[in-house]
Amino acid sequence: MRCPFCKEDRDKVVDSRASDSGRIIRRRRQCLACEKRFTTYEKIGESFKLYVVKKDNSRVPYDREKIIAGLQKACYKRPVSAEQIQQIADKAEEDIFKNFDKEVSSAFVGESVMKHLRAVDKVAYIRFASVYRQFEDAGELIEEVSEAITRTEYTDQTKLFDV
Repeated sequence: MRCPFCKEDRDKVVDSRASDSGRIIRRRRQCLACEKRFTTYEKIGESFKLYVVKKDNSRVPYDREKIIAGLQKACYKRPVSAEQIQQIADKAEEDIFKNFDKEVSSAFVGESVMKHLRAVDKVAYIRFASVYRQFEDAGELIEEVSEAITRTEYTDQTKLFDV
């Protein structure tokens, strides 16, 4: 693995963790030349393809990069780090591969991403939902914002009692 900072090919693994599903391994590395740290993700190769069934019933190969691109757009100018975006994609991917083998609906993918994004940043969640759900008018958007606020207030109130 080459260091993204100095391009040297000498590093050591500082920490290694597998995801719950065991499909992705996160390794924290330190360059032996410049001593900077960076993270790599290893994904187990699959001999089969997972397809996403879209709303029009067309099927496209699953592509993690599409999830990340959507998250980056939703999180633009928000206090969400690139690492948090990767973690949201990891969690959504775990949900997907835990529940589906060959085909998954785009609705499930979108809902899974939104569920994990909502926990990180409410504004980014609303941005993602507005594109994903294709709101027809401002009323639908206002309704979604109200639900997000209600869920936040409910979650905050239940934390008070979890002492």
